[in-house]
Amino acid sequence: MFKQMKNIDTAFRHIRSFTLIVIIGSVILCCFALYKSFRLVSEMQGKVYILANGKALEAYASERNENIPVEARDHVKSFHQLFFTLDPDDKVIEANVTKALYLADGSAKREYDNLKENGYYSNIISGNISQQIKVDSVIVNMDDYPYPFKCFATQSIIRTTSIVSRSLITEGYLRNVSRSDNNPHGFLIERWATIENKDLKIQNR
Repeated sequence: MFKQMKNIDTAFRHIRSFTLIVIIGSVILCCFALYKSFRLVSEMQGKVYILANGKALEAYASERNENIPVEARDHVKSFHQLFFTLDPDDKVIEANVTKALYLADGSAKREYDNLKENGYYSNIISGNISQQIKVDSVIVNMDDYPYPFKCFATQSIIRTTSIVSRSLITEGYLRNVSRSDNNPHGFLIERWATIENKDLKIQNR
């Protein structure tokens, strides 16, 4: 009888040991699965897939600090393209300038009001003139804040009889603001001023 009890006790200990091993193994497996899942989610959050021309292109997310110089230059470029790209249509002019004014402070609004009062936009409409701009380069000093910038561009004023090319150099400062649909880069141009705008050449059509 004692031998039978000893066998039962041994079997119980074996079952208990086996059960503990299974439980410990299950806990380790669950922890490993959770770790791998969190790691995979973290990696996937850093990837964005963009569909372009029927192809999926992989892009990587990064901290804003890494992209501040790029975004700052693109903000200045976008503002100048919107402000200076004009066609002989008052609705097109108003739409472009309105978008541009979201990217700058009152200095840009004053420049717009001055041009409007001097009949600049009326002359574009009445003369069927188109104005285009090509931003050649934007220099932003990221060591100071607000960030000072200088923009170098070439204007093309297209008339029915000629095309006038003009050099345009402007300067100003960039201040951080909240991002929005109207201001996706999160910058605001301050103290914007034109320091050069002169004719380069006139091409007859």
